[in-house]
Amino acid sequence: MRNDTLSCEMALQIEIAETITKISPLAVGKVIVSGSHGGKLPGGLAIRASGRAVVLNDAGRGLEDAGIGSLDLCQDFGMAAATVSNNSCRIGDAGDMILRGIISHANQIALDAGVMIGQSCKLAAEILTQAPLPPQNDPPKFSEKREVLTLEGAQRKFVKVDSASMVTPEDVGQVVLTGSHGGLIGNNRKFAIKAPVFAAFYNDAGVGLEQWGLTRLPALDERGIAGITLDCMTCRIGDAASAYATGIVSAVNVRAQELGVEVGMAAQDTVNFLCND
Repeated sequence: MRNDTLSCEMALQIEIAETITKISPLAVGKVIVSGSHGGKLPGGLAIRASGRAVVLNDAGRGLEDAGIGSLDLCQDFGMAAATVSNNSCRIGDAGDMILRGIISHANQIALDAGVMIGQSCKLAAEILTQAPLPPQNDPPKFSEKREVLTLEGAQRKFVKVDSASMVTPEDVGQVVLTGSHGGLIGNNRKFAIKAPVFAAFYNDAGVGLEQWGLTRLPALDERGIAGITLDCMTCRIGDAASAYATGIVSAVNVRAQELGVEVGMAAQDTVNFLCND
């Protein structure tokens, strides 16, 4: 995380988090700038953290505008929210958001506070330090879904998780489909996956600047793990069930190619194939 571009005063009011799943308890009342996608789940986590406002990555918007689903959710709970364009900075890298991010969308509360489309992320975050604090409503009631399945005749288990943060040591050697974006978090290769699984699926988040939405793939190759991304326009980011139901493969790493996975394959067929490989 980099906050060296912020003044000391602003740094005290802005929480910079590479991923929304690891927010400091000190984020209460602060503007949260996170490299996570702007779907409903990250928006809900920002509300749960009692932040003042949140800025996320629009992840190419994607199917049914899932990449900006946080905006309406936060609006409903009285929180200012905005997203940066995935073509302006690296998804999963909050420091890069502060340095290069450009606002692409904002909810009405953020607009009323002075945020403008086309504004720098840094300026928008500073403006949002003056946004009204959300009312003390109960946070949204939802749960991140994790499901472990044994497909008929399969040699490996199939693990569906809405967030890659939900991967556990129990998933070693299995096929894991996540709703998360395929960008390296904080440009740290060790965060590509939390366990040595057999294969891992991610959403390509619209690929974005420097093709950052695909950067987990070579990092997974280094660990002998098949890496696959799904086209954000074919499934909802943050939703593993959607990824399995309608996702289409958009990119693969060398290991996945060796196993026979090809761009254009349906996620469901690819999962079945890999579980039985």
